[in-house]
Amino acid sequence: MSATLDTSAVPLGTRNTVVSNKRRNSPWIYVFLTAVAVLWLIPLVWTLYTSLRPNAATTKLGYFSVGGGLTFSNFGTAWNSGFGTYLINSAIITVPAVVITLFLASCVAFAVSRFAWRFNVVVLILFTAGNLLPPQILATPIYQLFKNIPLPLSVSDSGSLLNTYYGVIIMNVAFQIGFCTFVLSNYMKALPDELGEAARVDGASVWRQYRSIILPLCRPALGALATLEVIWIYNDFFWALLLVQSGDRLPVTTAINNLKGEFVNNYNLIAAGAMITVIPTLIIYFVLQRQFVAGLTLGASKG
Repeated sequence: MSATLDTSAVPLGTRNTVVSNKRRNSPWIYVFLTAVAVLWLIPLVWTLYTSLRPNAATTKLGYFSVGGGLTFSNFGTAWNSGFGTYLINSAIITVPAVVITLFLASCVAFAVSRFAWRFNVVVLILFTAGNLLPPQILATPIYQLFKNIPLPLSVSDSGSLLNTYYGVIIMNVAFQIGFCTFVLSNYMKALPDELGEAARVDGASVWRQYRSIILPLCRPALGALATLEVIWIYNDFFWALLLVQSGDRLPVTTAINNLKGEFVNNYNLIAAGAMITVIPTLIIYFVLQRQFVAGLTLGASKG
């Protein structure tokens, strides 16, 4: 005689909770998530393994093979090729670009979400629509434009915006500000209108409302966006490749091209350079992880 669970005496709400927990704890969910995690990690793990193998071993056995020993010499060679300078270049580009992007996006979002005026929706649409343009189709006009914008030789040795950090920063800000404006405007719209009304009654100026009331409340959203923007701008390859010709000004993601040989490519060395490139983004993510998760969670709860 088999034993069965009688749920007739269990209240309906409790039974629904039990069924919900059973569905939530389905083993297939964990199997699916584990499979996705493994597939996601395979390229990273294989790149790390390739970076630790001697070039002679991969030349003899092939890159899709196991064995031949492990060595850290590839990391030393990659670092000695100038990766320290390239990382500094990436910081010079990434930090100002992220700060400027978040500041301008928060100002625009504040204007279109906290005040009712004729063109607020139009401005928001224009900023958001800019993200629909692929950067590749703008390569030629942007290159010619920057080439013909004169700068003093004390600022740019090319006499223009080409081959400067300023050009790369400008383009990263231009292409990232639309997304940040869209996210921040939605977040600010969820804040109570009574905050602004009380501030205006107390005589607070627009700048004071933005700086002392709205901006502190947007800290979780700004933390989440800062994490994403650091990763995206740091990982940018296209604009630096197009606008910077001098090797000593390249960011680290573009400078990996310098590790290629003239006739034969040492993919173990390139893999080591790629792993060095990953380290700063991992540090930034772990440092800002709490703000990143808090920003995503609060944004989801606000609808």
